[in-house]
Amino acid sequence: MKGKWNIIIGILGTLLLGTSVAGSLGWYFEHERVADLEAKLAYAQQQEKRSAVVRSISSQMEEIAYQQKAISDEQREEAIQQKRVAEEMRQRSEVERLNALKAQEQAIASERKAQEARQLAENERQIAEHQRIQAELSKRVTDTLRYVALARSLASMSLIQSQLGNTDLADLLAYSSYHFIDLYGGDVYYPALFQSLMTASQSKRLWSKHNGSLMGLYISRKDDSMVTVSTYGEIMTHKKHDGQLQSKTLLSDKSYDFRDVLIDGDVIYAVSRSGHLAIIEHEKTEIIPLPFVVHPMWIDLTDDGNLLVIGDSGLSLYDKKRNMIVANRQLNYRLTAVGRYDGKTLLFDDQGRQHIVMSVKDFVTSDVPFKGRITAFASSKNTQQRVYGMNDGTIYLYNEQNGKVTKLEGHLSRISKLKFNGYRLFSSSYDGTVRMWSTNSEKIEPMTLISAGSWIMNFTLDSSKKNAWIGGQNGDLTEALLSVPMMVDRVKSNLKRDFTTDEWNYYIGKNVPYESFVSAKGKEVAP
Repeated sequence: MKGKWNIIIGILGTLLLGTSVAGSLGWYFEHERVADLEAKLAYAQQQEKRSAVVRSISSQMEEIAYQQKAISDEQREEAIQQKRVAEEMRQRSEVERLNALKAQEQAIASERKAQEARQLAENERQIAEHQRIQAELSKRVTDTLRYVALARSLASMSLIQSQLGNTDLADLLAYSSYHFIDLYGGDVYYPALFQSLMTASQSKRLWSKHNGSLMGLYISRKDDSMVTVSTYGEIMTHKKHDGQLQSKTLLSDKSYDFRDVLIDGDVIYAVSRSGHLAIIEHEKTEIIPLPFVVHPMWIDLTDDGNLLVIGDSGLSLYDKKRNMIVANRQLNYRLTAVGRYDGKTLLFDDQGRQHIVMSVKDFVTSDVPFKGRITAFASSKNTQQRVYGMNDGTIYLYNEQNGKVTKLEGHLSRISKLKFNGYRLFSSSYDGTVRMWSTNSEKIEPMTLISAGSWIMNFTLDSSKKNAWIGGQNGDLTEALLSVPMMVDRVKSNLKRDFTTDEWNYYIGKNVPYESFVSAKGKEVAP
């Protein structure tokens, strides 16, 4: 029983404890809820205060906004007014721009018309100028042809008057011929003009020096002294002094037949067809036999300064320091001519071949591009031209740049010598003439410089290239002045009078204004 009460008391205690706990919890939660409500109320009150402040601020802001809107409306009205004014100004500006464009277009059109007018005027001026130039050119061409023809006619008449012995008139005609042909750009090397100037200036002089044919001549580069040799065994030196040719015989022996000569320093070398080499130094003569060379005809210097002696069918090398023949070579063909090409000795044979001598034992052989017997050769490194002279008088000009071959005809028999001076080619022949050819002309025609009465065997030019020296078969030595300006100076200085009026009208013509060619005082002047 007691146990039941204990259980009941335990249960009641537990219930009481549970009720107490539950009450405490309920109080706690209610207290918390009240506190939360109070917090919310406080927060709501604060929010209300804030809302009141915000409403007040919003009211103020709204009033400010109304004020700003009023200001904005005023500014908008002002902007609209300004826009209206700007639009009016823009429209006015556009009108002005359009007017300016229109004025510019009108100005451009006016400028274009002015340019067209100027261009038309310029075209008309150019046409007029062209017509004037053409007229002047036509007149100049006509005058040139007329005066060149007149000059050539005067030159021919000068030669006739010279033959008739009318020296004064011949000189006047020669000078007037040069005057007109030079004034109008004609060729001062026209044959008749050149011959008339040469005759009037007395530019050709002849000296009879050798008894045999003058075969070789050589001019010293040191002092322009000259050595000549002949078939009668003669070796002579010559020096021009005060217009006279002073000569000296170094050797005269008919047992020798000299064919070629050269000067090396102070030593003279001459080769004789009889098979001998003559060496003259300081007038002392030494004769060296050449047993291995048949009919020696030519001599030439080698690259090392020794002497190459060449015959009809063989050659020998003479060592100058050792004073003896050091090499020989016999040939199975006959040589017809000897020349120089690119610093080397060049041989031509009777079988249509050419041989460049590299040494006595070494030849470079090739075929000659022309048929026939070659008797003379020359080449020019500056103009890149080669010429071959033939036995029949024909000359072939070969242009190394383009391979063109030109046949030059004018000589009537064997060519004996060819020599270049720039684009001027000089040639001599057994027909007794020395001719000059301008190898850069479109049409290459010969001009006779010298006409002799016998074969011309050889010639050369002095160091100035203004004088030619010619050796003839009869032993004559001829000097010929080649410089046209020097001839003209001589002729002019020798004029003794002017043309008379009748002579001027007859030879030159009334339509040509009279000119005086004599300027020195005291000389006769035409009335």
